[in-house]
Parts: sequence; structure tokens; C-alpha cells
Amino acid sequence: MILLKTTEYSIRILTFMAKNDQQLNSAKYLHEQLSIPYKYLTGLMTGLVKSGYLISVQGRGGGFKINKKLKEITLAKIIETTQGMDSFDGCVLGFYECSDGNPCAMHYVWQDNKENLLSTMRNTTLEDLCSMNIKKY
Repeated sequence: MILLKTTEYSIRILTFMAKNDQQLNSAKYLHEQLSIPYKYLTGLMTGLVKSGYLISVQGRGGGFKINKKLKEITLAKIIETTQGMDSFDGCVLGFYECSDGNPCAMHYVWQDNKENLLSTMRNTTLEDLCSMNIKKY
């Protein structure tokens, strides 16, 4: 139940861009502002365009901008796109099979926390994040 680097970076990019969602941002500018390795960032940007989160404007003065309404983009959707939500369904201790009938030591403790976490991810949008006083991206 760990966010992959691809997911971390995607959330950081989209949250940063959401602050000024109509502004075009070049890959170079995002690289400088977010300190994400340039080659990795450009690959992520391509994926975010293919997934419909961003549009790419070609040519001089071009760049990337948000393509959807901020209230339509949830953390869960970003995670699903980048790594899938399956990693949140598994056992917190990593057992292949863990259920109420065959629980691990953390099963019952984790169950409520997992549901709260998933609910938060499903219900938190980029619009919500933009309304917060975020200083780090």
C-alpha cells in the first residue's frame, strides 16, 4: 500500500498545475519548479495527456494545461491511472490471502483505517487540494 514514484509525481504535477489551471506550463518549467527528473517528467506528461488529465499545446509558447474540471479529478482516479487501486486491497502485512476467515495480525486494525483511506481518496479532488494552503509540491 505504497504510492509508486509515478503516482507521487503525477499527484504533485497535477496539484501544482491545478493552482493555475488555465496557465500553460512547459516541461522545463515544471522540472525546475518540482525538481522531478526531466526525462521522467516528460514521460509522465505524455501519460497524463493520454489519460485525458492534460492537454498539450505545441509550438512556441506551448506547454501543458489541465484538461478537466478540478472537481472531476479525484486522488483515486489519479492512483487508478498510474498504478491501479489493487495495491490498496491487499493485506497490509503482504500476505497473499488475508480475510476475516484467515486474518493476519493487523487485519482487523487495518480494515477500518483502509476504508477511511479509500473513502478519502475517492472523495478528495484537485479542487479540494487547491483550497488548502499547500506549500510543497
